[in-house]
Amino acid sequence: MLIQSQNLIRVFLFSFIILIQGCAFQQVTRSKNLTYLKADSKKSLPEKQLNVFAPKGAKDLPVLIFIHGGSWKSGNKEIYDFLGSRMARKEIVTVIIDYPLAPANQIQSMELAAVQSVIWTRKNIEKFGGNPDQIFISGHSAGGHLAALVGIKESNFLNPEIQNSLKGAILIDPAGLDMYWYLQETAGTEDGTKYLGAFTEDPEVWKAASPIYFLDGETLPILIMEGEKTYPGIRLTVDRFRKEAEVKEVPLDYEFYKNKKHIPMITQFFWTGNRGYKEVLGFIEENK
Repeated sequence: MLIQSQNLIRVFLFSFIILIQGCAFQQVTRSKNLTYLKADSKKSLPEKQLNVFAPKGAKDLPVLIFIHGGSWKSGNKEIYDFLGSRMARKEIVTVIIDYPLAPANQIQSMELAAVQSVIWTRKNIEKFGGNPDQIFISGHSAGGHLAALVGIKESNFLNPEIQNSLKGAILIDPAGLDMYWYLQETAGTEDGTKYLGAFTEDPEVWKAASPIYFLDGETLPILIMEGEKTYPGIRLTVDRFRKEAEVKEVPLDYEFYKNKKHIPMITQFFWTGNRGYKEVLGFIEENK
């Protein structure tokens, strides 16, 4: 009986080791806290880091840069380790960044940081198995806004490091696509004041930070994924953005998620078989 028990233990341990070795989490290389943004007092920029997730043995794969949400004042890259790991298992080298947050920093610094993340990725991602000519930028909520700014705003896109690498923008329930209009409409209300720590009280800053005003026929392909039950401000500004994109003949794919609220639009990516991955991977494959 003892011998049989020992044999069963050996079989169990052997099977467990094989299972562990074959598990998806053993197939991802994680490179964490890599500095992409150096502190610059002249530009009011703090030092910031990013994490890179790549399948082991990756070579020449498409790349996704992801920017987290949090109303421009909260959140961090570590929360989204699950997304980096799952995307890497789907053969996408994934970069997840931290960026300067309000109220210590304003939208201009956040935009500069997001631009720098693309430049860093362009220069370094080949070492992690990514293709520097097949970079997509994405984000949820406030992160979707910053991703749109980087991919759409002319002054950013004229930078050859941006222009020659970005292939598309994936905006997941994006906020702030027309912050100029929104802050004017909500002036004096709680909604109208809670974002001023990031956007300041200057309407010119609001407009310069609103992606809708930079749409033109040369804009890179865009995918918007919107939840039916998201926040009213997001619904309104996404609708305005889509109409303007149609007028300017911008290539824009739109996916509507029935009954989805704002937070579940990103937490759905916990489940690897969900619709969100299908949309994101399909968009990348079509435009890489």
